[in-house]
Formats: sequence, C-alpha cells, structure tokens
Amino acid sequence: MADEPKDLLLDAGRVRKEFGGLVATDDVDFTIPRGSIVSLIGPNGAGKTTFFNMLTGVYRPTAGSIVFDGIDITGKPPHAITKLGIGRTFQNIRLFAQMTALENVLVGMHARLHSGILGAIVRGPGTRREEREATEKARELLRYSGLKSRHGEYASSLPYGDQRRLEVARALATGPKLILLDEPTAGMNPQETANFIGFVAKLRDDRGLTVLLIEHDMKVVMGVSDRVTVLEYGEKIAEGTPQEVQRDDRVIEARSEAGPEAVVAAMSALPAGPGDDGGGGQVHQDRHGEQHHAETDECRAPGALGLAELVGDPGSQGVARGEEPHPGGLAGADDQGGGDGLAHGPPEAEQHAADHARP
Repeated sequence: MADEPKDLLLDAGRVRKEFGGLVATDDVDFTIPRGSIVSLIGPNGAGKTTFFNMLTGVYRPTAGSIVFDGIDITGKPPHAITKLGIGRTFQNIRLFAQMTALENVLVGMHARLHSGILGAIVRGPGTRREEREATEKARELLRYSGLKSRHGEYASSLPYGDQRRLEVARALATGPKLILLDEPTAGMNPQETANFIGFVAKLRDDRGLTVLLIEHDMKVVMGVSDRVTVLEYGEKIAEGTPQEVQRDDRVIEARSEAGPEAVVAAMSALPAGPGDDGGGGQVHQDRHGEQHHAETDECRAPGALGLAELVGDPGSQGVARGEEPHPGGLAGADDQGGGDGLAHGPPEAEQHAADHARP
C-alpha cells in the first residue's frame, strides 16, 4: 500500500457506529489527503453512507474521533460542520422541488451570509448588497456547473443529470474545503456519467477542492480517484491506489465468497484501468443470511443485492439502492422544509436499520 500522506485534510480514527446490536462501522481508520479525490466503495450495507453521515454530523459516532483541518468535529451538529467547510450531496436527490435552481443554490449560501433577522426586516444597504453579491455568486456557480440557462427553472422540471449537478452547485455554495458526493452518477446515462467524471476532476483542479466520493460504478472510481478505500460489513478491508486495491488479497477474497463462477464474472466486471469496459454482477449474501443496511435503512433477503457493487458493473448504475434517514444541515440542504427527493431519483427505503437490530 502507498505511504500515508502527511498533509491530511481529514483524519478519522477508529470510528464506530452502532444501531442497537447492529455494528454499521467497526473501528474504521480513514484519512483524506488535502487536494485529493478519494473513493469509498463496497457492497450495499457496508456502512458507506453511515460513515458519510458521521463526517457531516447527521450521526454521532458511538466511538472514535474525526478531525477536519486540525479541528475535532466529532459529534458536532451538521450546521457547525458545514460552516467549517464540509459540503455534501445525497444518495437520493434532496432538492427543493418548488424552488428555482437559483433559489436552491442561494439556500446553500446561508452558512456564509451575515445578515440576521433584523437585517432581513429592515433591509438596509448592507443586507441588499449582500443579497446582490449572493445572487451573482449563485449564478456563477450555476454556470460553472453547466446550468447557465437553467437558473429560473424549478428543480422538479430539470432533467435528472441536471438535478445532480444542481445538488453539487448547492453544496459548492456552502464554501467547502471538502465536498462529499454520495453516488452522484446513480441513474445517469453513460454520456451523463462521462461528463460528470470530468466535472469532478474540475472541482479539484479548478477550485482546489478535496473530494470524497461514494460510487458503485467502477468506471467512475477508476477514472477519477487518487485513492480508494473498501468497506465490507462495516470494516475497512483495503486502501490504496485503484490498482493496489484491485490486487489486494482481501478484496479478491471478498469476491470469491460468491463462488468460482462469480469470481470469473466479478473479475471481468472490474476494469484494469481508467476507461476500460467490463460487465457482470453476482449475488453477495451476508454472514447472517440476509442484508442489513445501516446506511440505507432497509433489510433485504439473500440475493437481493449484487457483489458487482463492490467490484463494479460499468453497464449498470447499481442494484436496489436506498437512502440514509433524515439527513440534516445545509451541507446538502436537507429537504426537511420543502425538498421532496424528486421523482427522478432511485426509490427510497425508509425503514430504520435499528428496527432490525432490536429483539
């Protein structure tokens, strides 16, 4: 494995999250070098979105510590973490459907505006100037995100790929140092996916951002990542460059659990490098005979999920995705006050994993 980078933007040590008797993440050590693009991969139920939710304050870790840019953010609320510089998108789209694209981006700027309630009532020169500057910045972010002509359109009327880009624009509006993208290409067609890969690279190269990505499409992971971390059953089983992870013994062993025929199909699904094609998909059954999802809040029977989500299936966008429960904070602007997830995204799964952990 590659040597540990010294300039770390985020350093999580022995992070653990339990839902009753269910261990969603099991003493995970995880770092993100400043200025890098890091991917977090693994089968559904591995704990990826749960880990995202602890980084952004939606969940408080049961144990462990999370240090961001030299500040301990363990257990801090989402709005405080957003203000420190972590922005995010969500696995299922969480835009404000009946607000325009411009208004959605302005919501994301809330953490960076200074006018309070009194300023909003009196609307003095300072407040009006701040509003003008915020509006111009929002328009610039929409242009940068490829939505130049969409600023006046309702979020619900945008094509699915543009909705994904709008979520990223809103996250950028929070002024992040680190942006977390949770399955950003889910539901995109191949052309939209290819365009988005280039967009993610631009975020780092043009704006100096650090990117953490959850993604099931291995063509995306191989095409854009500097480092890859693999989770399985809440444990970190591999970490390194994409090529190192491909050759890791524990990752190969994880593939082999589905049987010899699945190994052949899994190997063919995993590209040898950026841009390679492949295909395949197999069933991955957990040690309890069913799939428990701390991150997606669902419990599925054996065979409902594919091992291809760990090794990648470039011909699909994943299998049976759910979403995390009730995320909050302007790091992605929760839909708690008007967003609805929109009908264009993958289906939601609302039952909490803790329910499955109770006797």
